Amino acid sequence: MIQRFGEAYKAFGLNKLMGHIVALLIFSPTPLSLDEICEHLGRSKGPVSQIVRRLKDRKLIRKVWQPENNRKDFYEIEPEIFEHAFLNNLSLIKNNTKIALNLKDIASLENGDVNETIKLRIDEMLEFYMLMEKHYNNFVEEWKVRRAEITEN
Repeated sequence: MIQRFGEAYKAFGLNKLMGHIVALLIFSPTPLSLDEICEHLGRSKGPVSQIVRRLKDRKLIRKVWQPENNRKDFYEIEPEIFEHAFLNNLSLIKNNTKIALNLKDIASLENGDVNETIKLRIDEMLEFYMLMEKHYNNFVEEWKVRRAEITEN
């Protein structure tokens, strides 16, 4: 399972180790320390620590307090890990929409110096990403309802 998550993350252009850590924490019944993560994955502390920080920044995992061992940091997945992963992708889509809007603005300032084919491509890019944003936002809203139903049971 851990290897498959690593390959899936790699296919999305992300670090394979990210997928390994996420999978390990998804399938761990209890929070794990950085040392335990390193031990389970057979990796050194430096790269694992760096990836853990990135995963925390993306709200995929979180640091938790363990009363029996307050000298170490322990980690577990965020309860909304899948929603957060999706929202991370949505932020990339929104960034692409901004790029398309900027390109459209630049093209309109060129006063006819921009080839019609390029203008058409920019328009297509903008429409594409705006439609993606719309569907992503609709999905997020639908998911919130569905997740509430799942967690109620």
